[in-house]
Amino acid sequence: MRRLLTVLAAGAPLAASVYLPTATAAPHESSGPAKAACVAPPLKAPAGAEAESVSAVRRPGGTVHGSGILGGTVTGVPAYCEVTITLTHPGAGDRATVRTWLPEDGWNGRFQGLGGSAYAAGDNGVGLATAVKNGYAATTTDAGVGDVLDVDWGLRGDGRVNTALLTNFASRSQHEAAVLGKQAVAGVYGRRASFAYFNGCSTGGRQGYMEAQRHPDDYDGILANAPAVSWDEFEVATLWPQVVMNNERTYPSSCAFKAFTDAAVKACDPLDGLRDGLVNDAARCDFDPRRLIGTEVPCDDGKHTITAADAAVVRRIWDGPRTPSGQKLWSGVPVGADLTGLARVTEPDAHGDVKGEPFPVPRAWVATWLEKQPSFDVATITYERFARLFRQSRAEYGKVIGTDDPDLSAFRKSGGKLLSWHGEADEYIPPQGTVEYRRQVERAMGGARRVDNFYRLFLAPGTPHCGLNRGKGATDDLGALRAWVERGEAPTVLPATLVDAQGRSVTRDLCGYPRVSRYRGHGDPADATGFRCERH
Repeated sequence: MRRLLTVLAAGAPLAASVYLPTATAAPHESSGPAKAACVAPPLKAPAGAEAESVSAVRRPGGTVHGSGILGGTVTGVPAYCEVTITLTHPGAGDRATVRTWLPEDGWNGRFQGLGGSAYAAGDNGVGLATAVKNGYAATTTDAGVGDVLDVDWGLRGDGRVNTALLTNFASRSQHEAAVLGKQAVAGVYGRRASFAYFNGCSTGGRQGYMEAQRHPDDYDGILANAPAVSWDEFEVATLWPQVVMNNERTYPSSCAFKAFTDAAVKACDPLDGLRDGLVNDAARCDFDPRRLIGTEVPCDDGKHTITAADAAVVRRIWDGPRTPSGQKLWSGVPVGADLTGLARVTEPDAHGDVKGEPFPVPRAWVATWLEKQPSFDVATITYERFARLFRQSRAEYGKVIGTDDPDLSAFRKSGGKLLSWHGEADEYIPPQGTVEYRRQVERAMGGARRVDNFYRLFLAPGTPHCGLNRGKGATDDLGALRAWVERGEAPTVLPATLVDAQGRSVTRDLCGYPRVSRYRGHGDPADATGFRCERH
């Protein structure tokens, strides 16, 4: 369970909303300090919705504990006003809650919307507390659904998909939270926020892209990292490692998977001019896992010899989903990522047998929304059936939750800015999916230079899912977005701290796509000044 919580926390904006003060992100000057008048403000529900209740409660701050299985703790939170709004949509039978936290003193004049994780539509309190601690008024919504692994809401009592709640989760509730959160700010402080930002990773990243696509006027700036765009396709695609192991009847051990990853990183690490354990362009790594056949690797229960079957499984997982005829469907797990994230197996039973242990998010998507049978055994999926499920998901849910419309012209016209980074070692959401979306936007909107005016993507070498701010690494992504929105300082790089193969903290400039970082050949390899960004 501890590992599972760590995995799920990777998809939550637990620290992505942390604002690290820098000279490039000074507080915006406003008309003077605002003190929260913590009374229920008058609110107008968005079109199609009705507000059932509105309340305002003063909270003393201090230590805030995150709810649900993700948990988390934030200390030193100042006193704040909590405005809670309950919404429903007539005829839908739903009930969504929108929470807005507003610092009693020291509001920086800005509004921040927070995204969710896995099947949770919103923040569990940790992001809200962090935002308030850094001077923001912040809003989130539960969309009327549950915690990160709760999918009981997916089907109605008659076994049909609950389209109202899926619509809430996919798009509607985040827009409504933005509308109502801004009203709460104006009502409590007596003036509107100077700037509005969205902040999310994984599911939250997808929600940010959906806001840009469908509600371009909601936010001035959107920080959407490791975004789960093309949800209808990639969510099925991430079940592929389990499908491969089950169909090949081969379940490599965790130490075998690690051996393949380590060997690939060792082979492809020098492509950027320096051996530091950080692969700067994982998509170019063409390491053939068959090179390890016959190699002995140490395991907890002794040595394991890599077999041809092991190598065949890893080769298919890295290559990604294909139809039985060989047609490419989606990107595979990137080289350098932890293969046990999606290709996890159980501990050996009394007979020494193991089986696949699928990641719960894609397992639930296939069982609940595609098969409409929550107890469906995904281990029974053949290659042929997998291809059918992939096409089915795209056909049934592409327009609902795909979040991959490349036409961002309305967002560009509104003056909005979209900033994303994605880890090149993301074990749960292949970064190539985000890269492909960016390419589609370029094709639809006049090329890379025009798109760079409002949308920039940065790839982070050696970084797992939502990993920069979750682990030892860091980058002031929100500060960079603020500087872009408020002063027109478009980021050419994102200065970051990463962790190299020896566990040391090193500074790197995350390069704007399509450029990658390359060592200059001289200078301190632990310092960003020793690198430059160039096209590969």
